[in-house]
Amino acid sequence: MSGLVSDSSGTDWKVYADGVAIRAQQASRALLLVSGAQKNAWLKECARRLRQAPEAVLAANQVDVEQAPGLGLNAAAIDRLRLTPSRMASLATALDEIAAQTDPVGEVIDGEVRPNGLQVRRVRVPLGVVFFIYESRPNVTVDAAAICVKSGNAVILRGGKEAFHSNLALYHLLRDALEATGLPAAAVQLVETTDRGVVGHFLAQSDKIAVTIPRGGKGLIERVMAEARMPVIKHYDGICHVYVDRSADLTMARQIIVNAKCQRPGVCNAAETLLVHREIAPAFLPQAAAELQGAGVELRGCAATRALVPGCRPAAEDDYRTEYLDLILSVRVVDDLAMAIEHIETFGSHHTDAIVTADLAAARKFQLAVDSSAVMVNASTRFNDGGELGLGAEIGISTDKLHARGPCGLRELTSYKYIVEGTGQVRG
Repeated sequence: MSGLVSDSSGTDWKVYADGVAIRAQQASRALLLVSGAQKNAWLKECARRLRQAPEAVLAANQVDVEQAPGLGLNAAAIDRLRLTPSRMASLATALDEIAAQTDPVGEVIDGEVRPNGLQVRRVRVPLGVVFFIYESRPNVTVDAAAICVKSGNAVILRGGKEAFHSNLALYHLLRDALEATGLPAAAVQLVETTDRGVVGHFLAQSDKIAVTIPRGGKGLIERVMAEARMPVIKHYDGICHVYVDRSADLTMARQIIVNAKCQRPGVCNAAETLLVHREIAPAFLPQAAAELQGAGVELRGCAATRALVPGCRPAAEDDYRTEYLDLILSVRVVDDLAMAIEHIETFGSHHTDAIVTADLAAARKFQLAVDSSAVMVNASTRFNDGGELGLGAEIGISTDKLHARGPCGLRELTSYKYIVEGTGQVRG
C-alpha cells in the first residue's frame, strides 16, 4: 500500500491486519538467516538517505505540523512532532550508533559440557514480530525500526494520526533501503490508516505477533492491555521522584531537581514529585523553590512546604499520583528516609526514582527498597534513557518485570533457546 487508507473505503480491517501480520511473520523467519553485516548495511543506507535526501520527509512533516493545531496539539507537542534538518541528521547519527553496536543475535549467554558429554549452550534469538503502537514523535518510527531489525525482528509500526504523513515518508525511506540492501521489505511495515478499529485486529494476532509494545498515553496502554492476546511490554506512567536526604549536598540537590523537572518536562523520566527530609527543608526548599519558580514551574505542596515557599499551591493526594508532563511539580516534606520510600511505593509508578545523599547507608537502603526500573543516586532521573545508559536507541522504557525492564534496546528484544550438541547420546 502506498498511502492513507480511507476510513470510508470499505476495507476489511481484519483481512488487512492478517495480511500485514503474515508478511511480517515471513520476514521475521527470513531475518533469522541474515547476517549482522547485512543488517548494518541497511542501517547505514538508511542513514545515508536521511542525510542526502531529507526533502520529502520534511515536506510531509510540514503537512502534519500545519494540521496539528486542529488536532488539539499544544506548542510542546508540536515541537515534539516537528522535524528539522538538524533533527534528521540526529536520526542518521542514531542509526550509525545502532549499527556500531554488537549484534545480540547468536550471542552465547552461557553454556557447559554435561557429564554425559552433551554440549549445552543458551543462545540469544529474536522474538519474531513486534507490533509497536506509538504517538506523536516521528523520530520514533526510525528508532523502533532500527532496533527491531538489528535485533532480528520484523516490526509492524502503528503511529498516531498527528504524525501520519511524516511516518509514511520515513517508512518509504526505510522500506526502499531494505530492498536496496537485499533484506525482506516486509521486515518493516507501517499500518497505513488512522482508523482506530484496525488496532484491535492486530492485537488479536497472537499466532503471528510475538509481542506488542505501546508507547503513549495511559488510555492507549489500557486499551492495549485489555485487548492484546500476546505479551505486552509497557509502562503506564512516569511518576518519578527526587528525594533530598538530610545529608545531601544542597547545591547538588538543587541542580538535580531543576534538571529532572525542567530540562524536558514532557517526557516520562522527568521528575513529578520532590520529597525533602524535614531536617534540611528550611535550608533547602526556599532556594530550590525560587530556582524552580524562576524556570516557570508551578509548585503544589504539603502544609510544611507551603510554610516555607511563598506562592506554593496546596497539593491534593491526586497530585502525588499525577504524571504532569508539564512544568508542575508536587512537593512533600517527609520525616525520614523510611517515609520517603513509603511515599514512593504508595504513589509512584516504578519508573525512575532518585535520592540525593552523602550517606552511603541511606543510598544503599534506597537502592534496595525502591522497586523501580531505575534507581538513581546523586543523579537526575533524566538519565533513565537507552542512550544515556549505553544501550543506544530504545524502543521504550518498561516498568514491567517480565520480560524486560527499564530502557528496551537490542537485547531486550531477544529471547533465547538452548542448543544441544551430542555424539550419539541417548537417555537411559
